[in-house]
Amino acid sequence: MNFRNILSKNFPNRLLYSSLQPTIRPHEAIEQKRARLLYQSRKRGILETDLLLSTFAKRFLNEFTESELKEYDELLNMPDWDIYYFVTDKKPIPERWIKSPLFQKLREHVNNKGKVILRMPDL
Repeated sequence: MNFRNILSKNFPNRLLYSSLQPTIRPHEAIEQKRARLLYQSRKRGILETDLLLSTFAKRFLNEFTESELKEYDELLNMPDWDIYYFVTDKKPIPERWIKSPLFQKLREHVNNKGKVILRMPDL
């Protein structure tokens, strides 16, 4: 029996995280979206993912096009540990993200070839 089955058997009235649908924001202004994504990159709940995403967002978010912002928003809707394992090559990358230039840019940032000390940006 896998973990999902164990959870649903023991907690039948609880929604599992992956079954939650992201909030749709059709009239969100682009600057409001940038601010929200910056905050969501910083306040994830898992320190490792917070550090990787917040430093990435601080460095690149202001350069993103509207379609890249939408794609990054989609990425942030994934569970924290999945993001962490995918960008650190601990789990196979889903097909959806393999050819994504944005995801590749995130992986390059995570690899930190220059060995720059990363610090959580201020809010």
